[in-house]
Amino acid sequence: MIPLEHYLIVAAALFSLGLFGLLTRKNAINVLMSVELIFNSANINLVAFSRFVSGDATGQLFALFIIAIAACEAAVALAIVMSLYRILKSVSLDEASVLKG
Repeated sequence: MIPLEHYLIVAAALFSLGLFGLLTRKNAINVLMSVELIFNSANINLVAFSRFVSGDATGQLFALFIIAIAACEAAVALAIVMSLYRILKSVSLDEASVLKG
């Protein structure tokens, strides 16, 4: 049986990579992938703590809810990125101020 610390280390690594990508990237697609990494690190924490602390399926249910929310977020964000590309022929977030009212 793998100890809880291993799951937490993997989740911390994913969260760190996601945060690094979120803060350093200018491409909208890369920023979306970084947000998904952060969501996945939260899912790993939820499932690991659910298994090791409580023993019930509460963490798994929350993880499924986060996966559903992430799918909706990805669909809306990709629609916005396609709109940005259609207008500017670029997906750079520096030029995204064009979409403001």
